[in-house]
Amino acid sequence: MAAIVAADVAGYSRLISHDETATLQTLSAYRQIVDGLISDFGGRIANTAGDSILAEFPSATDAVECCVAVQLQLFEAEGGQPEDLALRFRIGIHLGDVVVQGDDLLGDGVNIAARLEGIADPGGICISGAVFDQIDGKIGHPIEPLGLQTLKNIARPIEAYAIQLRSRLASSETANPSSSKFQQEIRYCRSEDGVRLAYSVVGNGPFLLKSANWINHLELDWELPLYRHLFVGLTKRHKLVRYDARGNGLSDWDQSELSLDAWVNDMEAVADAVGLERFPIFGFSQGCAVSIAYAVRHPERVSKLILFGGFVTGRFKRPSNTAADLERYKATATLIRLGWSSEDPTFRQMLASQLIPGATKEQALAFNEMQRRSLSAESAARYYETVSNFDVRDLLPQVTVPTLVLHFRDDAMVPLEQGRLMGAGIKGAKFVSLPGKNHLPLENDPGMPQFFDELESFLRVD
Repeated sequence: MAAIVAADVAGYSRLISHDETATLQTLSAYRQIVDGLISDFGGRIANTAGDSILAEFPSATDAVECCVAVQLQLFEAEGGQPEDLALRFRIGIHLGDVVVQGDDLLGDGVNIAARLEGIADPGGICISGAVFDQIDGKIGHPIEPLGLQTLKNIARPIEAYAIQLRSRLASSETANPSSSKFQQEIRYCRSEDGVRLAYSVVGNGPFLLKSANWINHLELDWELPLYRHLFVGLTKRHKLVRYDARGNGLSDWDQSELSLDAWVNDMEAVADAVGLERFPIFGFSQGCAVSIAYAVRHPERVSKLILFGGFVTGRFKRPSNTAADLERYKATATLIRLGWSSEDPTFRQMLASQLIPGATKEQALAFNEMQRRSLSAESAARYYETVSNFDVRDLLPQVTVPTLVLHFRDDAMVPLEQGRLMGAGIKGAKFVSLPGKNHLPLENDPGMPQFFDELESFLRVD
């Protein structure tokens, strides 16, 4: 029985590809700090490979106190490094049986620690329920329950907790009023069927609720160079409310119901938890269908709808489909199940090439990381199959709120025609096509300046 610590560097491949020499020098310097603290707290390093560390401690308390000290000291060592280039360890800790083979550690306990490390935030610590039972009330940092987590190659769900260091780590940056990221508040609520949802409120001004979409993570969205520019733009004039959909990001990862109705219930739960009364909704991708269904169910609460990159019918429901199309879509669902969590990123890169064909190398690597961290293979496949069966054609004539529909002209994932159908089906809706070929809007997309102009102009009109 031992307390096992597994750690690695978040986004290590991306950092290496950006500047190999600087990354290796920083890793070497950080390893001196980490190795010294492990020794100081009575731990033993069992294995190291590349950017990873495996260590054991005689007690869970020693392991946690060591890892807290590691993260705090490494943050101080960063010295104001830009978010995209910061080298940050993520750490998983478990208390369980191990097998000692020479100096190395093997066994189920090691595997669980490694999988907890995989769901930890960069610069964060994720612990198992067995560790929590040992340290509860013994450390001076809040501990956030993450619920039962289904971890790759672990037969049973594992109760997981996150040690909250962000308020301490970010204290020097919160002094900068222009830094929207560190003013984000993450809270939790429960949907009608008991699923725990993570949501955040950030920015100043009137409320704007953004629908959840397929690949979300409230914290990674800010840290990786994908959605950040979008949220910075939206928070300049609005108090942005976002949430991770069930099975995504910081919300519950379980096998709960996935359906249009369930996702509408989730939006209801978040709106109620925040205390929203009458507010605009920004729907993105499959979140457009959810936003439409919510507006039909609650027309008295929705002031305006902004629908971006959405579709009226999912892949399986489009009249133009051929038999070959349907076979290809079904094969994609199978590939998601088989390739999503694989160490080989080939499939995730293929999906990135469809969602963000105009991405830079850094953005493509970041999207690969986002996919791996945001949801499991089974959740991803179930999402794909569920949204592929969406059909909101009957709901469009029932929308009674002012609506703006935006779509990139050469969207490689959702055809422009789907945006046109959405605009044509909602009475009085304004439809605007924007230059661009990505489904996920990137900072370098030529249509983004017009996107913000159209959105703000629409929201300003009473």
